[in-house]
Amino acid sequence: MTFGRLLTFIFILLAASVQFAPTTFAQSGDGWTVLLDGKSMDGWNKLGESNWRVEEGVVVADKMGSKDASFLITKDKYKDFQLHVEFWASDDANSGIYMRCADTQKLTDRVCYEANIFDQRPDPTYGTGAIVHYVEVSPMPKAGGKWNTYEITAKGRSITVTLNGQKTAEMKQNDLLSEGPIALQHAAGAIKFRKVAIKPL
Repeated sequence: MTFGRLLTFIFILLAASVQFAPTTFAQSGDGWTVLLDGKSMDGWNKLGESNWRVEEGVVVADKMGSKDASFLITKDKYKDFQLHVEFWASDDANSGIYMRCADTQKLTDRVCYEANIFDQRPDPTYGTGAIVHYVEVSPMPKAGGKWNTYEITAKGRSITVTLNGQKTAEMKQNDLLSEGPIALQHAAGAIKFRKVAIKPL
């Protein structure tokens, strides 16, 4: 290897370390709490009848016990936060990340804010990447058949949703839902979560 190629190789390694190391640290450094690690569902309550389970390092739901959606709901409430979610969805999955839920006994996208995961939603304007009822997405990104990352920031009346590094929705809401648990939804298809981490702001 020539000296020039060696320098190029070293530069690539350094660039890669700069690119990837901060993300890893940001999910596990000061202030961050891992809520779901793919090993257990401790710290979460179940609502509904889907077959939530831990399987090969991920939390999975792929079968419904009734027509109603089911949820994993954090036992703690959160107000202002940064949220990191790694998920895999089947092409026909209907899922979402619910936030600041006002009612934990009957969760809907009317009593929570929802960052949607729904590639085949009949009205795609509120499909994957949107905040249902509040912020449309166009064109709608596709999440089916691959691992994806949601980065969501909620602060006061502002909520920003970023999917796989691309900002898909941003809003300043009027009817403020100020605080509540985080919930993971299963309403169709298969959904897997391997990491959920939160940092209160």
